[in-house]
Amino acid sequence: MTAKISLCMIVRNEAGNLRRCLASVTGAVDEIIIVDTGSTDNTREIALEFGAQVHSFPWNENFSDARNTSLEMATGDWILFLDADEELAPASKEALKKRVNNEHFEGYFIKVINYLGNEGWTETCPDLIFRLFRNRKHYRFHGAIHEQIVDVILKENKEASLQIAEEIIIYHYGYLDRQIHEKNKKIRNLKIIQRELEQTPDNQLLRYHYGVELYRAEKFGEAAEELTRAANNIDPNTIYFPKLLRYIVMSYQSAGQQEKAIDAALQGLQFFPNYADIYYYAGLSYLELKQYTKAGEAFQKAISMPEQPAQYASFNGVRGFRAYFHLGQIAEIFMNYETALKYYISSLQDNPNFTHSLECIVRILKPRENPDYTQECLKKVFDFCTPQANLLIGEIYFRQGAYQLALNHLEQCIENGLTSPEIQLWQAICLIQQQRYLEALRIIESFPPDSRIYPLAKFNKLFCFWLQGQKKKVYNFLTDLRVLGLAEDTEKVLTLLFELMDKRKKPLRVLLGQDGLALVLDIIQRLLDMNDIERVLALLKSISPESLESQSLSIAQLFFDYGYKDNAKIFLQKFLSNNRNAEAHNLMAEICQANGNYIEAEHHYRYALEFNPENPGYYIKLINLYKNRYKQILKEAAKIHPDIVTYHQLTEED
Repeated sequence: MTAKISLCMIVRNEAGNLRRCLASVTGAVDEIIIVDTGSTDNTREIALEFGAQVHSFPWNENFSDARNTSLEMATGDWILFLDADEELAPASKEALKKRVNNEHFEGYFIKVINYLGNEGWTETCPDLIFRLFRNRKHYRFHGAIHEQIVDVILKENKEASLQIAEEIIIYHYGYLDRQIHEKNKKIRNLKIIQRELEQTPDNQLLRYHYGVELYRAEKFGEAAEELTRAANNIDPNTIYFPKLLRYIVMSYQSAGQQEKAIDAALQGLQFFPNYADIYYYAGLSYLELKQYTKAGEAFQKAISMPEQPAQYASFNGVRGFRAYFHLGQIAEIFMNYETALKYYISSLQDNPNFTHSLECIVRILKPRENPDYTQECLKKVFDFCTPQANLLIGEIYFRQGAYQLALNHLEQCIENGLTSPEIQLWQAICLIQQQRYLEALRIIESFPPDSRIYPLAKFNKLFCFWLQGQKKKVYNFLTDLRVLGLAEDTEKVLTLLFELMDKRKKPLRVLLGQDGLALVLDIIQRLLDMNDIERVLALLKSISPESLESQSLSIAQLFFDYGYKDNAKIFLQKFLSNNRNAEAHNLMAEICQANGNYIEAEHHYRYALEFNPENPGYYIKLINLYKNRYKQILKEAAKIHPDIVTYHQLTEED
C-alpha cells in the first residue's frame, strides 16, 4: 500500500510565493494543511485554489506552536513541511514517493538550494535540512524559531534511523534581497532568538542560528563570538558542525580580522581536511593580508577538493569559478598576464555568467587598442549567440571606452528585440564617438521628457552640437536647459563648453566642485578617444588650477592611457609637487621609461616602492627596467667595442 504524504505549512501574506510552492507539489502530496497566522492579502484564496485545508492561528511569535497546529490536522502517513518561499524541484516528485515507502527510516534530511542576492543576479548555496518524517503523535516541534524536531524523534524512538535523501531537492528563494526586505526577516529573527536564548543560554543549536542571523545582519564581529561559543565542546559528528566552522571563518574574514579567520580555518581543517569552503575563505584572508603565495596555495587546494558532502553545504563556485578568479587576480598582481588570462578563462568556463572574470579578460586584452585581436580571442571563450550575451559584452566594452566594439554588440541586441532606454543611450554615445552625429541625434530625440535618462540624453544632444561647432544650437539648447533647472556645477560646465566655442575669448578659469570635475573628466575621456587634444587642452585651461589639483592624477592617467605621455607628465608633475603616492610615482616611471629615461624611471619606481612596498608589481617593473637598461648599455658598448658581446656571452656562461 502506498504511503500518504501530508504537506504542512504555516503562512502569512505569501500571495507572491504560495502559488509557485503549491504548484510544485501537485501530484506529489495527498493533502495540504495550511495554517495562516494573519494574512491580509489573498494568501488564503490561493491556498483554497489548490484544495488546501486552511486554518487560522493567532500569531504568538512561536513558530513551533504554529507548526504543531498543522501536524495535529494532518492525516497522512508522512509529513513534508515547506515554507511558502520554497518549491519542490520537478524531478523530486517520484523520489519523494519512493522514500516514503521505505520501511526502515523515520525521517530524511533533504537538500535545500538557497538562492541568494537579487532576481537579476543570484547565487546558489546548498544546505541539508530535516524536512520529511513519519506522522506520529509524539513527534512535535520545539523552539520559538528555527524550530527543531530531529532531537524529539531520536528521544522518543531510540531505534529511529534517519537518512539523507540527496535526490529530493527543495528550492528556497527566501534569502533573495527582495524577500528579506519585504518581510524584514533579519530584525524579526534576531528578536525572537534573543528572547529564546535568555531562557535557554546553553542551547548550542539556537546559538548557532543566532550567530548565522547576526552574520546575515552584517554584525560580523558579534557573529564570530556567538558562533565560537556555539562550537565550544560540540560533538564533531553534529550535522551542522561543518557549516558552523565555515561561518566562524567567514565572520572573522568579513569583520576584517584576517589573522583570526586564518586561525579558525586551520582549526576547521583539522576536523574536515577536504572542506573546500574553508580553504577558499582562508585564501581570501591571505589575499587581504597580501600573503599572495599562501593565498594562491589555499585557492589551489579549494579547486583540488573532491565533490563536497551534502552536510558541508558548500557554496557554489568555491571549487571552481570563484577560486579561479582570485588566482587570476594574484597572477595579475605579479604581472603574469598570460597566467591570469588562463585562470579567468577557467573561471568563465566554469560559470559563463560570472561577469567579473569576463571583464578582467577584456581589460587585459585592451579592446580599445586591439579591437580585432580582442574580438578574436573572446570568440574562443565566450558565446555571443544570445541578445543577453551581446548586451553583457557590449556594456563591458562601453565601460572600457571601446566604443566601436560596444556599438556592434549593442546594435545586435536591439536588432534581436532586446532594448531599453539605457541601451539606446549607450548606442547614441557610441555613434557620437564615431562622429555619426545624425544617427545619434535621431536616437536622442526619441526620449520623452518623463524618461529616467532624459537629462543624460539632453546633455549628449548638446555635446553633439558642440562637437559640430553649431554655436547657435548650443546656445538655444543651453537656454532651454537653464529654464528646466540645472545643478550649479553642471551649468558651469555647460556654460564653459559654450564659451570655448569663441576662441577669441580668454580662458575663464572656472572654479568647479567634485560633480563638475566628474563631468569634465568624462568629457576629456571622450574627446581623447576622438583624438581631439586641442579641445581637451582648451577645456583644461578654462578651469581654475585649484579645482584641477585634486584631479591632476586622474587627468594624467587619461592622457597616458590615450598615448599623450608629455601631457600626462605635466599633470603628474603638478600632482607630485603637492602630493606623493605610489600610484603617481609608478605612472611617472612608466612615462620616463617609455621616453628612454631609465635613470629617472628607476627613481620613481623606488619612490613607488617606498610608499607601497607590499605591491610586488613595482618590484617586477623595476627588475624589467634593469633588464632593459642592461640590454641598452650592452648595445651601446657593442658599437664601440664589438668584442664586448662575445665577452658578455662568455661571462654569462660562467
